[in-house]
Amino acid sequence: MAKDDVTLARRLVQPLALGIAIIFIVAIANSAARPQQADTPDPGIERGHKEFEQACGFCHGPDATGARGPDLVRSPLVAHDVKGDLIGEVIRHGRPDKGMPAMPLTDAQVSDIAVFLHARATLAIRSNGLPREYPAARLLTGNADAGNAFFNGAGGCNQCHSPTGDLAKVASKYSPIDLEAHMLYPGGRHTTAVVTLPSGEQIKGPLVHADDFMVSLRDASGWYRSFSSDGVKVELQDPLAAHREMLGKLTQADVHNLLAFLETLK
Repeated sequence: MAKDDVTLARRLVQPLALGIAIIFIVAIANSAARPQQADTPDPGIERGHKEFEQACGFCHGPDATGARGPDLVRSPLVAHDVKGDLIGEVIRHGRPDKGMPAMPLTDAQVSDIAVFLHARATLAIRSNGLPREYPAARLLTGNADAGNAFFNGAGGCNQCHSPTGDLAKVASKYSPIDLEAHMLYPGGRHTTAVVTLPSGEQIKGPLVHADDFMVSLRDASGWYRSFSSDGVKVELQDPLAAHREMLGKLTQADVHNLLAFLETLK
């Protein structure tokens, strides 16, 4: 009798175990499928892209990176916007003083444009990395002697820099790709913004960002301050202005030759 009970129990348990296993497998399959559904792009992005191209692209570029008007992908206004609250104000009222007309768009159209701009900003943040390892042979194609001559001659680099001073052993501090980046886009010397309020009060500090809509800085106490460009006077003091002006005049040969010369400073 006991043996019959055991056999019966086994017959009951086996189908139950099989059913549990099937449920477990189905649950795993469903959980694996959910991330794919989460990755589905918001249809508002494409709608907003089309709206943006038609209403705004002629000034801000079809991808919002700027043309006649400023780059909106990296605009603080877009960064501070929440569901179109700031973007919508600019679209509806325009910026007549900047040549931007008001746009009679619906709330749905404004919302889609805001979704598109936020998607572009997110994409820019995620794709701003550079490879840390890069074949030096692809960068060091210039002539070091020609770079030395340009540095001390037509380029006028020696008026502010010295191979035995601020550039001493600079090639030992950076990889070739980082050295080129520092050469073309030097950091460490920040632009200073001076904002004069309607009351006459002046707020001065390192510039964080400036565009046609807003200017932001860090004041003497280290606080982040942001101002609408309307109604304030803004003066930017850029210690690298002369460098940026020269940068636009450099030929590809100048860049490669200068990099080859700097790479000898080890």
